[in-house]
Amino acid sequence: MSAVAHAPQDGHAPDQSKRDFLKLVAASSAAIGVGALAWPLVDSMNPSSDVLALSSVEFDLAPVPVGQAVTVVWRGKPVFVRHRSPAEIKTAEGVKLSDLGDPASDDSRVKAGHSQWLVVVGICTHLGCVPLGNKTTEARGDYGGWFCPCHGSQYDVSGRMRHGPAPANLAVPPYAFMTDSRIKIG
Repeated sequence: MSAVAHAPQDGHAPDQSKRDFLKLVAASSAAIGVGALAWPLVDSMNPSSDVLALSSVEFDLAPVPVGQAVTVVWRGKPVFVRHRSPAEIKTAEGVKLSDLGDPASDDSRVKAGHSQWLVVVGICTHLGCVPLGNKTTEARGDYGGWFCPCHGSQYDVSGRMRHGPAPANLAVPPYAFMTDSRIKIG
């Protein structure tokens, strides 16, 4: 048998441009279909709006009197914002690092130029209880900071662990001063 190219009976060559066009349309439709199926999957991996709403919190510091602390909720966690008195700052700066279980200077836990404000996550580093000490009527422990009622951990006015089973200092969340009286946590 011989390989003979068959020509259409009317004597015309097949139209290549129609075939190329159909291939292009089919490939484009397949790409759009894959994209339409993949988009919801990729979009479902983005954080939801309620999570994005909690990603940062702005807080006005003006109403917080010297020596007092308030609790702000950030990402579902309590954050203690304390307006420290000059005596509290002096006490915190005077602590020897060798006396601390988790050594950290007071300067490393506050923002430069704003040492009167301490911002820490209010969760005990032992087992996750919320320490007492934000209200003047609550126990603050022997170091004037916070006292964890669950197992007796005590923190100083810089949020550093001073006594008890807690293995570390209270965490300092990411925050920035927007103005002298307004901060953004997160």
